[in-house]
Amino acid sequence: MTSNVVPAGLRERVLAAADRARPPGQAVPDVGQDTPIEAFSRAADALYDTLQALGDQDWRLPVLRDLDVQGLIGHLIGVEHDVQRCMAGDPEVGNADHVASTQPAALSQAGRPPAATMADWREQVDRTIRIAAQSDLDAMVAVHGVALWLRDLLIGRTFELWTHENDIRAVTQLSPSVPEPSTLRPMSQLAADLLPFGAAFTDLHEPISVHLVLTGQGGGTWDVTVGDPAPDPAQVGIVTGVVGFCRLVSDRIRPADLDVYVTGEPRQAMSVLTAAAALALD
Repeated sequence: MTSNVVPAGLRERVLAAADRARPPGQAVPDVGQDTPIEAFSRAADALYDTLQALGDQDWRLPVLRDLDVQGLIGHLIGVEHDVQRCMAGDPEVGNADHVASTQPAALSQAGRPPAATMADWREQVDRTIRIAAQSDLDAMVAVHGVALWLRDLLIGRTFELWTHENDIRAVTQLSPSVPEPSTLRPMSQLAADLLPFGAAFTDLHEPISVHLVLTGQGGGTWDVTVGDPAPDPAQVGIVTGVVGFCRLVSDRIRPADLDVYVTGEPRQAMSVLTAAAALALD
C-alpha cells in the first residue's frame, strides 16, 4: 500500500534546494543582459531591416492614429530629435506632448521618397546612439512628460521601436518579431520597475503587493508594491509570458488577451495589468 502522507519538512527542504539552485528573480539558463545602448541599437537594427523589406506601396498603408507607415517613421524622427534635446539638457522638451511635439516631423514626410525618410530616421537613430555613448547613463533626463534615468529612457525607446516595428509588420502582413532574450531582460526589468507609475496613471490607489513572474527567456521574478502605502497590502500573484507582458506594456494587447495565472483577488490582478498597459505613450 502506498502512503499519501507527506514527510515532515519536505516542502521546506524542496524550497530551500530551489533557492540554492536559483536565487529568486534570476532566469535559468542565464541569457545575459544587453546594456541600454545595446538594447536600443538592436531594436533600431531590427526596425531598419523591416523597413528595407518594404515595397513603396507598403509605406502608404495606414498604421497608427492618422499616420501611414512613412508618417510613423517621421514620428520616430521627431522622437529622436526630442530625445537628443533632452540629453542636451533642453528643459522645454521635458513637458512636450509625445504626439504633438513629433507630429510636424511625421507630416513632413508626405510626398518624400520612402528611402529618404528611412535614411533620415537611420541617421537620427545613429546620432542618438553616439550621444548616449558619450553621456552619463545615470543622469536624470526629462522628455514628453516623463523624468527618468537616461539608461531607462533608452530601454523605453527599445520598447517603442520594437512596438512600432510590429505595428508596421502587422499592416504589411509580416509575422511579428520578438526581441532577443538579452534585450527582453532589461525590458521586463523596466516594466516591473515602472508598475507603480502605471498604477498612478490609472488612479489605482488600492495597496497591492504584486509577485510578478514572467516566464520564458528574458523573463524573471519581481516583487512590486503598487497603490497607496499601507501596512498590510493585498497579496496578488501574476504569472504570464514575458513577450505577452511586454506587448501589454506597449498597449498592443489587452489584459484579457494574456494567458495568465493569478493567485489572490482576480479584480486586483486585473487592475495591476491595466496599470501595466498605461505605461505606453504611443
